[in-house]
Amino acid sequence: MAAVLELAGVTVRRGRSLLLDDVSWLVEEDERWVVLGPNGAGKTTLLQVAAAQLHPTSGVAGILGEVLGTTDVFDLRPRIGLTSAALADRIPRTEHVRDVVVSASYGVLGRWREEYADLDHDRAAALLAEVGAAHLADRTFGTLSEGERKRVQIARALMTDPELLLLDEPAAGLDLGGREDLVATLSELALDPDSPATVLVSHHVEEIPPGFTHALLLREGRVVDAGPVEDVVTEQTLSETFGMPLLLSRADDRFAARRRPARPVLGH
Repeated sequence: MAAVLELAGVTVRRGRSLLLDDVSWLVEEDERWVVLGPNGAGKTTLLQVAAAQLHPTSGVAGILGEVLGTTDVFDLRPRIGLTSAALADRIPRTEHVRDVVVSASYGVLGRWREEYADLDHDRAAALLAEVGAAHLADRTFGTLSEGERKRVQIARALMTDPELLLLDEPAAGLDLGGREDLVATLSELALDPDSPATVLVSHHVEEIPPGFTHALLLREGRVVDAGPVEDVVTEQTLSETFGMPLLLSRADDRFAARRRPARPVLGH
């Protein structure tokens, strides 16, 4: 399998802050990765490098066969599907959902005078149906619930048939029902062999969709562990990553974690 991401010794500094520290990571085209870690672990910074939005201070970042710093990122970025809170904030609230999705063909936010072929409109409609949002096509983005917006963003990210799909905390801000709907949608995408290589960033093991194959754990900008989900998502590695003793359970290919209770003192 070809590598879609290949980071070697990637370090990112901002002033005196070390955001990523000597990160090496390989993602192949048939893999679905979840990146887990606490706030400030460097997850979003890592995704910005993977999206060709941020150059490392040192190290080498290979993306889809190109090396950051030696290639035109404006040619590279259309090959990458990205969802993030920052991107969602830039979508005009008056934009119709069908236009939010189809405008990804030109890499723009907000339709103006672009002309789209029937094939583009048909693909946008098909993607909205695939993520369970076909009924939202005529709604404006600003009238959608948070969960509905997440689905529309995923459809938009898939519009250009990307070779790499990056999802930055897609379940953030969702209630329990919204989260479970989203996890089910992401699981369907993960299990589809025609879906692109996918990287999902999250704080919570409960948000790992069935079908995700690998995990990368980050703490303070450094890799704690990386590899197949079954090997990496363990009580020991999660406790080290989040800096507290954790209990981990798994049922029906879903994880759950909670803090390990303190042992009662004998005689009390």
